[in-house]
Amino acid sequence: MWWLEPLAVALGLSAFGIYSFWAALQGDHYAWGPYLSPFYSPELFGNSSHALFGPPPSWWPAAFSMFGVELHIPFSPAFLILWAPLGFRGTCYYYRKAYYRSFFQNPTACAVGKPWKSYCGETAFPLILQNIHRYFLYVAIVFIAFLTYDGLKAFTREGPKDYVAGLGSVVLLLNAFFLAMYTFGCHSLRHLVGGHLDSFSDSASSCTRHKIWSGVTCLNERHMMWAWISLFWVGFSDVYVRLVSMGRIADLRIF
Repeated sequence: MWWLEPLAVALGLSAFGIYSFWAALQGDHYAWGPYLSPFYSPELFGNSSHALFGPPPSWWPAAFSMFGVELHIPFSPAFLILWAPLGFRGTCYYYRKAYYRSFFQNPTACAVGKPWKSYCGETAFPLILQNIHRYFLYVAIVFIAFLTYDGLKAFTREGPKDYVAGLGSVVLLLNAFFLAMYTFGCHSLRHLVGGHLDSFSDSASSCTRHKIWSGVTCLNERHMMWAWISLFWVGFSDVYVRLVSMGRIADLRIF
């Protein structure tokens, strides 16, 4: 049944999209002690101890009018940073294939007809904007550094020398690992580190560059796997931190 995979992909992406939008709107219960939800990291402005630049800014618009209707927008630290990881995933080569087939049926599967009469690919607006993916890559690498720091910080409590491992510590550290595996297997990164070369022997640092390219290629071969693992785990990480912050569950102390 050719429609099972497109249906599963559509349901998975839709569920994540709805949850992430809901979680971003909350603006609360995103931190607990050393734990910070990846949906809110880095927290530029906010009310938790993780905020880099202090409390919510005064310049945030409390409300604005659209079509004669006044809309109130509660401040959420997630609004300031989520555009980057979502932009990186939204323009990812694997996810483009996934949602083109699942949502747009272009095409749904091999040897399956599509409902569109014409197709110009990513050569015209708005799909030509997908080429911005290579620039989102640079931002995504910076986010990996922040998330890795969050994962390591999650093993501390009162001070930097007080090390305690809770289940949340492991969850956040694994989150950084899974996202790193997904990010460093990116097709654009593979091209950047050597995929555009005709021959590595023509490069002055050919040996080192070939090893880096081989490592990225190894991750790239499992890019779909890391894409789904990291997508699930980043959502699970937010759920875990949120439930602990709300007092619904207790953080299990490992040592």
